[in-house]
Amino acid sequence: MPKANTLNAPVPRQQHPAAEDIEDALLAAAHSYFDDCRQRIPGFIDRHFNYPGAWHTNKVALGLDILRAPLNLIWAPIYAGACLLKFFIRKSGRQRLYRFLDRIPAGLDTRVQQHVSELIYTELLQTSEQASALEDYVLAALQQSYSGQYPAAPGDQAHLRQQLEPLIEDAMLQYQVTRTASADITNTFACTVLGAFAFQKFTPGGIGVGLLLASILAKTIAARDFIFGSFLGGLYYAAFPPTPSLATSFSSVLIVLLGLAAFASLSGLLADPIQAGTGLHRRRLNRLIDHLEDDFRRKTRGGFRPKDQFVARVLDMFDMVKSNLG
Repeated sequence: MPKANTLNAPVPRQQHPAAEDIEDALLAAAHSYFDDCRQRIPGFIDRHFNYPGAWHTNKVALGLDILRAPLNLIWAPIYAGACLLKFFIRKSGRQRLYRFLDRIPAGLDTRVQQHVSELIYTELLQTSEQASALEDYVLAALQQSYSGQYPAAPGDQAHLRQQLEPLIEDAMLQYQVTRTASADITNTFACTVLGAFAFQKFTPGGIGVGLLLASILAKTIAARDFIFGSFLGGLYYAAFPPTPSLATSFSSVLIVLLGLAAFASLSGLLADPIQAGTGLHRRRLNRLIDHLEDDFRRKTRGGFRPKDQFVARVLDMFDMVKSNLG
């Protein structure tokens, strides 16, 4: 019998790759994608957190953010406490309490937070509602592995998006919390500088400045009403300072805290270039990308948990202790 002509035999149709092959290609391409995201961080910081970019990033706060920022700073200690409690009960089996705490919002979204999140989505992660750069990386890797014969199925893109979107959403929420914490830390240092130069006092926060102003106001009022005149009253109360009333102290602290909270909405104009220059922005964004990749690879969620909000709360506690001690 004549031998079959194998050269003209039909080439078997390329089969759709198995699930484990897709998974391997996905992980390899994801590593390349996240590595490229890291490479974009220095340029991203220079464009948006150094001048003149810092102005364009933070000018969107002009408006309702001046009202949102005070509410966020008041709410921040409550949210930080909830996060701390979640950390301790995570492995205790109290799932109902954990789910309740997990539903506590981080605060009101400010326009600056939304703007920075959009920049991270579109420029750093190159992700939008319509497409994701990660999808292109994965599909390109599959095409290369299967000699360009891999059929790009719509379900593959949906699978990638279902994996990535919740991770990015959670990470962005935590990143927004760091913006609020950063504003609070900036306020603390601003109060310290104000107290040192204006009053020659150590005032590590709004409470310290408010109580100091209450003391000055009480001394001024007492000197004005002194029986022998304001001049002698000033000398007398300089040696024997009066104790401000509770209402005066409360009012002064409240006014200072509200003023600082309003200032916090624009504090990024000062804080962003400093954090860019000291490398804080770079380290924070690198941690964000690292945790996103790790969560994506392990199919977990919630790896990105910056410590900024807890630093801010420690400074608040120090301010309260220092104010109470004197």
